[in-house]
Amino acid sequence: MIIFYKMLNPLLLTSLTPLIGIFFVLLLPRERKTLLLNLSLSFTCLTFLFSLFLWFQFDSGTSFFQFKQSFLFFPNTNLIYSIGIDGISLFLILLTTLLINICILTSWTSVKFYLKEYLICFLTLEFCLIQVFAVLDLLLFYIFFESVLIPMFLIIGIWGSRVRKIRAAYQFFLYTLTGSLLMLIGIIFIYLKTATFDIQILEASNFSIPTQYWLWLAFFASFAVKIPMVPFHIWLPEAHAEAPTAGSVILAGVLLKLGGYGFIRFSIPLFPEASIYFSPLVFTLSTIAIVYASLTTLRQVDLKKIIAYSSVSHMGFVTIGIFSLNTQGIEGSLILMLSHGLVSSALFLCVGVLYDRHKTRIIKYYAGLVKVMPLFICLFVYFSFANIGFPGTSSFIGELLVLIGVFQLNSILTMFVTSGVILSAAYSIWLLNRISFGNLKLNYFTAFQDISRREFWIILPLVILVCWMGVHPNSFLAETHFSILSILEHLNI
Repeated sequence: MIIFYKMLNPLLLTSLTPLIGIFFVLLLPRERKTLLLNLSLSFTCLTFLFSLFLWFQFDSGTSFFQFKQSFLFFPNTNLIYSIGIDGISLFLILLTTLLINICILTSWTSVKFYLKEYLICFLTLEFCLIQVFAVLDLLLFYIFFESVLIPMFLIIGIWGSRVRKIRAAYQFFLYTLTGSLLMLIGIIFIYLKTATFDIQILEASNFSIPTQYWLWLAFFASFAVKIPMVPFHIWLPEAHAEAPTAGSVILAGVLLKLGGYGFIRFSIPLFPEASIYFSPLVFTLSTIAIVYASLTTLRQVDLKKIIAYSSVSHMGFVTIGIFSLNTQGIEGSLILMLSHGLVSSALFLCVGVLYDRHKTRIIKYYAGLVKVMPLFICLFVYFSFANIGFPGTSSFIGELLVLIGVFQLNSILTMFVTSGVILSAAYSIWLLNRISFGNLKLNYFTAFQDISRREFWIILPLVILVCWMGVHPNSFLAETHFSILSILEHLNI
């Protein structure tokens, strides 16, 4: 009876439903493709429904972890499966469960081989990502943090769209795994010092300042590659260019947020003095990323690489906001991470629509699409302006709060950061103009089809959420406020 009561915990249901889905998909024969798709979608929809209950029942008036649950699987060890969420992890779980549904729907007709394995990879990815945001044990966090690499490696390497997919998959895997090895060494050192992996206990531990410096750098090596920050970003454009559309959606929508989540959850509360000390380093790398990635975006000819480099620029805003070490900056970074997860996913879906029809992502082949694909262009205009940070969209709120947070520290730095907004407008409007207007290039394509009903309904939730977050941001900020204040209490400033 006690076990049954514990199973009613919506966080535990959200965590375990993808795992149950994997078991049932494994039992089905691979020839039953429609049944495989319907079953996988049913389990991902159920997971999303359970995650919504987390939001409905969430108490925004406290900074404590909620929906906590602990299981001791190995009695003679300190390894405890303990889960719980606060305002920081709540919306990242919701973002994950939403985008996995979109990934399954996007792949409904595009995956021609190994469909069963493909669906298992996405269910495994969903399970691991939810665990990353929910576990309260440092070692388990690392295990799930790295486990994400395996299904993503397979998605890029097997179902990628071009001949360089194997190289891109290995590049993604090796870059991100190598960066995380230093974090593993840091975790082992922390355990030897404190004899615990419990995050809540570790937050109350006081490491010496030299120890904090070394541990902060060890964790930074892992999180900086995941975001990714310049100069650790080389793997990202290649991975996006070779991944299938659904792979790009989950990579940009959630996987890039793991680094930002790690900085907020671990770097600041566990190593507060080191976070203050190294903040100029983060500001420098982030400012370079904003300017360099924006200028590089203007030189790209592949539609996916354009969005990928713009992601590097936007993540520069996120890291600057996090290490402004004030409420506005961190809240803005969290909103910007959620916004980028919605907007970049929608832009990759739009590129996927074009690729499904014409089998190319090279920009020179597209022009004048407003004449033959007006509905598609309306959606593309909407998300392009959201990517700029236009008022009324979710990105505007995030960037505004980040700029307010940075301005409290340094007005000159704010000027450099603001240049990213101008450059973002430059490459977004340039791209929009190139594919929307001008004369149709009929020597390349002669048949055109506007966005289908299925594609429209896939993208519509992202349209609504981007508008909702831009018009009524307090729906999201109210849940995060006390959790962020609790993080900042560790800083002696």
